[in-house]
Amino acid sequence: MKALFGLLLAAGKLGKFATTGLTMVISVFAYALVFGLWYAVGFVLLILVHELGHYVAARQRGLDVGVPTFIPFVGAWIQLKDLPHDAETEAYVGIAGPVAGTAGALACYFLARRYDSALLLALSYAGFFLNLFNLIPVAPLDGGRITAILSPRVWLAGVPILVGLFIWRPSPLLVLIAILAAPQLWRAIKFDPGAPENVAYYGVAAEQQLHYGLFYLGLAAYLAVMSYEVHEMLPGIPHTARS
Repeated sequence: MKALFGLLLAAGKLGKFATTGLTMVISVFAYALVFGLWYAVGFVLLILVHELGHYVAARQRGLDVGVPTFIPFVGAWIQLKDLPHDAETEAYVGIAGPVAGTAGALACYFLARRYDSALLLALSYAGFFLNLFNLIPVAPLDGGRITAILSPRVWLAGVPILVGLFIWRPSPLLVLIAILAAPQLWRAIKFDPGAPENVAYYGVAAEQQLHYGLFYLGLAAYLAVMSYEVHEMLPGIPHTARS
């Protein structure tokens, strides 16, 4: 543990990546207390891959963006110093995180099958499920940023999903998301598609809306299937592979 801590701390001293390195160290330490060291390392790296997807996409669109910052038991985020100029740019940056995160989870899945690793299989499940969770269509989650290209009113569809999740498995994180989402949901209720500022921001071609909408639904469906399939595989792994 000390060696890993020192390694990550040294990485955290690299200029503007200091915040990322230090908050990664804190997150690894926090998760390791609950789940063990190597699961914590893998889990934080999967979150990093997700956030780097957003980071790269934002840079591709010419936006000034900060490096990822980690918050234990919440996740991570990147600061967009330049706001997107339109809903299509926001959707592009929003969907890049789940796409990269899905690729990371898929890599863990194939490596788990190749080496019969319970650890990697558990990490793949975490990756699939967390990226699926992020696709709930409500701001500030990625799903809210993606579906805004259709209409902010789509965010209202995320309310029963959050309520259902809280009833199924109460969590302080869901309460935090609800608090952050409340102003956005009020904005969705009051949304006027004919207002000049909304026409300028959300005036996206129907073809682009269809493209993002279908990709969003396809990615959500794939993550749902993989989350279920991998979860069903976890109990069936031989005991020797769990060590």
